[in-house]
Amino acid sequence: MKTPGPGGSILAAPDKFRGTATAAGIAGAVAAACTAAGRRCVQVPLADGGEGFLEVLGGANRTSVVSGPLGDPVTAGWRLQGGTAVVEMALASGMAALAGAPNDAVAASTYGTGELIAAAVDAGARRVLVGMGGSATTDGGFGALRALYPTQRLRGVRIEVACDVRTRFVDAASTFGPQKGASPAEVELLTRRLARLAEVYASDYGTEVADLEGSGAAGGLAGGLAAVGATLVGGFEVVADEVGLFEQLEEAALVVTGEGFVDAESFDGKVVGGVLELAAEVGVPALVVAGEVLDGGEVGRLASAAGGEVEVVSLVERFGASRARAEVLGCVTEVVAGVLGA
Repeated sequence: MKTPGPGGSILAAPDKFRGTATAAGIAGAVAAACTAAGRRCVQVPLADGGEGFLEVLGGANRTSVVSGPLGDPVTAGWRLQGGTAVVEMALASGMAALAGAPNDAVAASTYGTGELIAAAVDAGARRVLVGMGGSATTDGGFGALRALYPTQRLRGVRIEVACDVRTRFVDAASTFGPQKGASPAEVELLTRRLARLAEVYASDYGTEVADLEGSGAAGGLAGGLAAVGATLVGGFEVVADEVGLFEQLEEAALVVTGEGFVDAESFDGKVVGGVLELAAEVGVPALVVAGEVLDGGEVGRLASAAGGEVEVVSLVERFGASRARAEVLGCVTEVVAGVLGA
C-alpha cells in the first residue's frame, strides 16, 4: 500500500479483537502510530451489535441491578441521553454475566435484559437501542417479554434491535446452542421450544417471527422483541449512523479497520466489510489489520469485491502467534507505522 498523502486525517475504525483488546484499545494503537508519523488520527471504535456495543456508543452513565442469565443478581450498565437509551444484552444476559460459572443452556433467561429495557422506558427513554451478541440464552426472548409485561408500556417507544447475525428464529438453537453449552439433546429441545414460541408470538401478538432475518440473534431475543413491535436493524449500520462514520470517511486519507479474526463472515454485516464498502463509496484506501486471517484467498477476493484500494495484514502471519496475542496493541501500532512511513 502506498503511504497516504499529507492531506486528510487517518481514521481508526476497528472492531474489538475479542479476548485481547477492545475496539477503543485498537483505535488507540492506530493513533499511536499516527502520532509517531506526525499525522492526525480520528478515533471511531466500532461494533456490529455484539459485545462492545454500549462502549462505542458512549459507555454507561447508569446502572441497574437485574436478574442474570441463571437468576443471580448482576449489575449492568446502560446509557440514557436525550431520550435515547443504549442497552447491551450481554451485560445482563450474556456469558460474561455468568462470571465464570457454568451455563445452563436450557434454563438461561433474558429476563434481565427485559428489566434493563423496562428501566430505560421508566426513566423516560422514547428510543431504545438494544445490542445483541455474547448471549448465554436461547429462550426466544420469552424472559425479556415477561419482564416487560404489560407490554403496553412500550407504546410510543421505538425499540431498535441491533443484530450482529442474520440467523432465523428457530435456527438459533442449532447455530449457537452448542457454544452456550447445549448438548445435542438440548439443542433439539431448544429448537422445539423456539418453534412453539414462534407460534405463540404469532397468536398473541400477530407477528410472524419464524422467517424474519436476524430474529435468531441472541438466542431468539431479537425475534421476541420483534413480536412486540421492535425493529430489527443491522448492528454495524446503526452504529455507523450513530457515530457519523460516513462523514468521517469523507475527510480521511486512509481508514484503518480490523478485528481479531477476519474471514468470509467479516463481509456479511460485520464491521470490516461495512467499513470497506463505505470507504469504496468515497474513494478512501483502507488497511485491514487482523489478529488472524482465516482463508486468506477468500478474504482477499472479498476485500477486492468491496472495491477501492485495500491491504489486509495478519498479525499472526507477520509477528507469530505468541507475540500477536501477547502484544496485540504494539503489533497494530507497528503495522500502521510501517504504512505511514514512520
